[in-house]
Parts: sequence; structure tokens; C-alpha cells
Amino acid sequence: MDILNLEWIALVITGFGTLFLIGEVLVNMRGFFALLGIGFITVYFGAYVETGSVILMLIIYFIGLLLIIIDGKLLNDGTLATIGLAAMLTAVALPAPNLTAGLYAVLGVLLGTGASFLFLKVFKRRDMWNKLTLKDQLSTEAGYNSINETYATLVDQEGVTLTDLRPVGTIRVNNRDYSAVSNGQWITKGTSIRVTMVDGTKILVEKQ
Repeated sequence: MDILNLEWIALVITGFGTLFLIGEVLVNMRGFFALLGIGFITVYFGAYVETGSVILMLIIYFIGLLLIIIDGKLLNDGTLATIGLAAMLTAVALPAPNLTAGLYAVLGVLLGTGASFLFLKVFKRRDMWNKLTLKDQLSTEAGYNSINETYATLVDQEGVTLTDLRPVGTIRVNNRDYSAVSNGQWITKGTSIRVTMVDGTKILVEKQ
């Protein structure tokens, strides 16, 4: 397998491996991409890693991939994705026979990750991710209204506090009771107030 002695081949193997593995997560290919990806990554580790360490490197690589998936689809704050990417890069860089091959392997993972999103333009996105993410905007144009119509009419209405607002409490407007919040002020019970803003079901008031 003289081709594996070429330093740039690490880019090709890790690139295609990562491309197909992440592609399988993004689009529904019934496991075909997963088999290709596992095949490429196994060839890479099998060629450069000692037999006893192959499983360990594979575990580190796939844990990194899992962390990226969890961050992208559930948490979406970038922390786990950064850790996951670092784990994948470490897993492919350490076994490389020299620095140049290691850099090629790292570049392959980065390119493969970026290129995998092109599959979304060609193949159907996995339904499981559609169920976890709300793609439609709940806009008025789409038939939704984020502000309760009853609450919306309260803006500029006057009322009185039934409890102390510290800053949250209960107010009465037009003989109806509502939970409200002051704009950072401590408003005592029995104080006249005016509704200044309504955001959804959050009512913001101020002293009269």
C-alpha cells in the first residue's frame, strides 16, 4: 500500500471520511454514507496507528463527532462543537507519521466538515432534525401572533397594584388581575400604575 506513504493522501482519506460521516447525520442516506465514512476513517487509523491504539483513536474521533452533532442540533452555543472538533483533529493528527501528514489530516477534517453541508442542497434533510428544530418563524404574516390580543390592549391602561412589585407582583386593570413587572422599581401595594409595554404575556408597568 505505497500510496499511504504519500503525505497528501492523509488529506484525502480524512476528508472523505469526515465528509460522509457528517453527511450521513445531515441527510437521509440509509447508512450508505456512514459505511463510506467509517471505511475511510478505519483505513486511515489502520494505516498509521499501532494495532492496540486503533480503537482508542476511533473512539476519540467519534466522540468528537458526537459532540459537534449535539451542539449543532440541541445546545447551539459552540462550546461542545469546539471541544468535539478539537478531539477529531487530535485523533487524526497524533497518528500521522510526520508533521506534514498530520497537517494534511487536520486540513482534511476541516474541509470534509465544511463540504458535508453541500449535501443539504442535493439530498433530503433527516426528519429527526426537523422535529428537534423549529424552522418556521411564528410571525404575524404566517398566521401567528406573539402577543396575546387581550394583553395587547392593556398598553397605556391605568390600574393599581394588588401586591408589592419587587419588581414582580399582581396588578388590577379594568377589574381584571394580571401578573406584572416594574421597570426595576419597588412599587408598593395600592399604588396607581400605567402599563407601558406588553411582550407576549409579560406586562411592564410604571408608577403613575
